[in-house]
Amino acid sequence: MVKNLLEQLREMTVVVADTGDIQAIAKYKPRDTTTNPSLITAAAQMPEYQEIVDETLKQAKRDASSGTDEQVLSLAFDRLAVAFGQRILEIVPGRVSTEVDARLSYDTEATIEKARFLISEYEKAGVSRDRVLIKIASTWEGIKAAEVLEKEGIHCNLTLLFGLHQAIACAEAKVTLISPFVGRILDWYKAETGKEYAPAEDPGVLSVTQIYNYYKKFGYATEVMGASFRNIGEITELAGCDLLTISPTLLGQLQATEGELPRKLDPTKAASLDIEKLTIDKATFDKMHAADRMASQKLDEGITGFTKALVALEKLLANRLAYLEGEAVISHAAEDIFQTYDLDGDGFITREEWMGSDAVFDALDVNKDGKITPDELGAGLGAAFHLAEVS
Repeated sequence: MVKNLLEQLREMTVVVADTGDIQAIAKYKPRDTTTNPSLITAAAQMPEYQEIVDETLKQAKRDASSGTDEQVLSLAFDRLAVAFGQRILEIVPGRVSTEVDARLSYDTEATIEKARFLISEYEKAGVSRDRVLIKIASTWEGIKAAEVLEKEGIHCNLTLLFGLHQAIACAEAKVTLISPFVGRILDWYKAETGKEYAPAEDPGVLSVTQIYNYYKKFGYATEVMGASFRNIGEITELAGCDLLTISPTLLGQLQATEGELPRKLDPTKAASLDIEKLTIDKATFDKMHAADRMASQKLDEGITGFTKALVALEKLLANRLAYLEGEAVISHAAEDIFQTYDLDGDGFITREEWMGSDAVFDALDVNKDGKITPDELGAGLGAAFHLAEVS
């Protein structure tokens, strides 16, 4: 009997689910999972998770009763991320990645403080820190924060990684794991060149391959987890990578596809390659980052996108909390989120405008035309928005 592609991939690569949907995680049985604000926003709209959201909000309000609304919502978001993380860890045998507020991406000390708080929340719930990865943007400041945290036994996942300079700096900081963004690199090159790329020539695939080979050549322990995929061809070209984080849609396609899956990335082959070893200090990092327009632009866009996703989630939580406290509110959360992302006001949200989780974009883009309409957003997220409406 021929195995499907997902079964074969699991034999050489750790499969991670790029979703906050607990039902999807249970279906595809990944070893690890990763979440972020837009994933949590999507999951939080599902009726089956409403109890988690409501209890988390009420407890945050009690615990931060003397704080500002912003402090209550910040605590609620952190607690909600941990609550979903706990539920996920009841299903998967491995780890969950939990994101630090993207607005702290250029603040080393604030990132360290937030990471310590998130770990303390997990540990209060009886979860070992070894089962949690703190997700931090791959700015120089974020990498330096991760270096401190790793020395404290707090493991980190450095995300929004687009360039070799970021990857080397992470490895030298002894970061546990990096998440280079395959699909977003492809998006940039397609926009720049107008070309279509075969999977083997995909710039995102080539970038992850370069990073993987560099790490294995020089014996770095940092794990490489390819992320942000546009199609299963990108995934099969990276078969053998340490980990790959994949949306439920693409997991389903892999599971439904039969055929041989050859290993493309191999540590033994990488060890024999002729690769120059680089040392990355801040001056070198800044110089290489400035010279790499793609990495510079996509890092800035990613931080902006994750920030927007968090702001949208905070609006939703604020509205829900007001409703729970008996205030007469009219929710326009779905409309507010649409306007937040529809930057040019043309009535569609493109992938470039979205800039949040690719997995959520793919789920909302029902007809797969590369754009989210108000109806698609409403259908995907809107049902539970109306739970908080009082007309």
